[in-house]
Amino acid sequence: MGKRKEPRPPVWYLNSSFWFAAMLLAVAIVGLPFLGGEDAIRDPGQKRENGLVWMYLAGAAIMALNGWLSHQHAAKAFEEASATTKDS
Repeated sequence: MGKRKEPRPPVWYLNSSFWFAAMLLAVAIVGLPFLGGEDAIRDPGQKRENGLVWMYLAGAAIMALNGWLSHQHAAKAFEEASATTKDS
């Protein structure tokens, strides 16, 4: 049969969790009181509640953590796959 292709190493910037974390962080920054305020990031018709910026910051932190964990998992899987192809 044909030669097996070497797997490509994972790169963090292709993980969409990091991109979503960056977008949530940008929205939270716009919602800071000295920039746009919470009215700038509130959806039309959304119930008025305090702490909207903190919710976006928490979402950004969770997405960044998810991205880091999934990237670590992908890197470990790549190392294991590379080790098995070299042993073969």
